[in-house]
Amino acid sequence: MFKKYVAEQKQKKDILLMTHIVVGYPSIEDSERIVDEMVAAGVDLIELQIPFSEPIADGPVILRANQMALEKGVSVQDCLDFAARIKRKYFIPFFYMTYVNIIHKHGVDNFLSHMLDIGISGAIIPDLPPEEGMDYIEKFKEKDKNLIFIYGPTTSDERMKYIASHASGFIYCVARKGVTGANTKFSRDLDIYLKRCRAATDLPIALGFGVKDRSDIVFLTGKVDIAVVGTQTIKMMEKDGIGAIGPYLKSLRST
Repeated sequence: MFKKYVAEQKQKKDILLMTHIVVGYPSIEDSERIVDEMVAAGVDLIELQIPFSEPIADGPVILRANQMALEKGVSVQDCLDFAARIKRKYFIPFFYMTYVNIIHKHGVDNFLSHMLDIGISGAIIPDLPPEEGMDYIEKFKEKDKNLIFIYGPTTSDERMKYIASHASGFIYCVARKGVTGANTKFSRDLDIYLKRCRAATDLPIALGFGVKDRSDIVFLTGKVDIAVVGTQTIKMMEKDGIGAIGPYLKSLRST
């Protein structure tokens, strides 16, 4: 179903845009306003990150947002309730972005039942390799929910194909080694890497970690299906307020 959604959207635009929020930062109420801005700007899907104390894939900006949300007492249940409310408002796909410890503590069956009840499309779990997640993979398949796995520039062609054999929804390709938020060189090396990613799977591919401006989107158009903008949106909000998010996102479109 998600693959069909991507195909339908790509008949209207050259590349899809996925944005990211840390639920509860700066507050639950502000998170809803941020999603409102993103949807009004025409984004195609949104990651809802459940705050976690050790978000190992995230750079300093998103790490700080996680910490501040937790300091304000934002709980996993608060995030689930927030997602339910948002899904009643909007029909674009939403994905949870979280870490395996949160799902383990909540209970994977309970977590999936919640996702099924409110219509969350899937989950991005950066610290869950397929070898350690077969139980998760099977349960997600049973509920027809997408479990998103990750490619990196150092992932071998063989391992890319192995990961793709267990993935669903799309493949999240990180642009470089390291964490979110640092600079990424949109260069020939990245182009070669993305060709390897494309050759390894027939799922849609997304590229994140360092997408910041229109020139990045132009570079990625025709190479990936989805461009992911995360850290830069938070920086924009912190600098110029929530109202700056919509105009910033609209400026990214290549067509």
